[in-house]
Amino acid sequence: MAKPAIAAVLSFSIVLLSILAQQSSSSPSFKPISSRRAPRFLGRFSTSKPHHGNRRSDQLLGYRYETRYFEQQLDHFSFAELPTFRQRYLISSEHWVGPDRLGPIFLYCGNEGDIEWFAANSGFVWEIAPSFGAMVVFPEHRYYGESMPYGSQEEAYKNGASLSYLTAEQALADFAVLITDLKRNLSAEACPVVLFGGSYGGMLAAWMRLKYPHIAIGALASSAPILQFEDIVPPETFYDIVSNDFKRESTSCFNTIKASWNALISEGQKENGLSKLTKMFRLCRELKNTEELANWLDSAYSFLAMVDYPYPSEFLMPLPGYPIREVCRKIDGCPDGTSILERVFEGVSVYYNYTGEVDCFELDDDPHGMDGWNWQACTEMVMPMSSSPDASMFPTYDFNFSAFQEECWTDFKVIPRPTWITTHFGGK
Repeated sequence: MAKPAIAAVLSFSIVLLSILAQQSSSSPSFKPISSRRAPRFLGRFSTSKPHHGNRRSDQLLGYRYETRYFEQQLDHFSFAELPTFRQRYLISSEHWVGPDRLGPIFLYCGNEGDIEWFAANSGFVWEIAPSFGAMVVFPEHRYYGESMPYGSQEEAYKNGASLSYLTAEQALADFAVLITDLKRNLSAEACPVVLFGGSYGGMLAAWMRLKYPHIAIGALASSAPILQFEDIVPPETFYDIVSNDFKRESTSCFNTIKASWNALISEGQKENGLSKLTKMFRLCRELKNTEELANWLDSAYSFLAMVDYPYPSEFLMPLPGYPIREVCRKIDGCPDGTSILERVFEGVSVYYNYTGEVDCFELDDDPHGMDGWNWQACTEMVMPMSSSPDASMFPTYDFNFSAFQEECWTDFKVIPRPTWITTHFGGK
């Protein structure tokens, strides 16, 4: 039999550790931009020696798995004859004690990106698997990585019709069908399944436990923003928390960042201001407006708060321990006479270029393959965000659903459904 200790893991309810939320902010002077939609992991760079999003080899990590593919239905909720697609999944039975001993199956709910990236950065799952004699399975989320309907990303992302099957409900059905088939083929129907996930993957783990309780007996949902929806969590919560992280390290650092947004607007309005900003921030292409640079800076601060670990890490980007402390040390440590924007550049370089390998920065590069998230955020993953004038170091703005809706219509010809998630999965 599986170890008695497994019961403690397999019988718990959803564990919620914290709320992660979307990047970016704005002020009345900034035009609302698409990345202000929902949480996603980003690391943007351009270098002669690219850092491939932590997709380190399994030999280096010590994680050994086999890559397999499973034929999935495009639409699990229709009986019409529709195309199928190949879903990639990673599987390791190295420590599995087998069906006769009811060896558990640890299933990580794939996020909005390449599944190898998440597997390489989910050490907790790998580390506890031997103790429980568990199999480890990492299924990839549809429309991300190699799991593309219609044969390619170009065809899958072609229009609203081709993207219409990119939903949390369809992804959960993928996981349910895959694990059911896998257990049947291994004669492991009696083996318990425990779900894992972080951020959006954590949301999926929580929701799968709710929607498929007969398939999974427990879920560990880490940093899962299942309450970051309309009228549940105050929309300014996330940015207030991020700002407080910086203020706790250094009030002067907090104030410099807070003042930088107006400085950025002012510089951009000057003659040749955008060219000057392009050079100052070492951008790979000429800056077209200040909004995209503001978004880039916002991303750095937001994700630094998410990965402000006390030890060096490489989840989003290579970073030192306590990276916010290092950012503020850079900002505060500049010589007298250094401009606010120059100080800010020194600070965010800790996030974007800690290794010193970057030649120039791309503002719109997505190395982790998460382009589909904007579609999800424009349909069902509608997470209102705002920034308060006092507690936040970010530009002040209120979430404007009408403007958000117009943007989604422009991009995808869809109208967001802000209450669908809480209607379908429940809320507070």
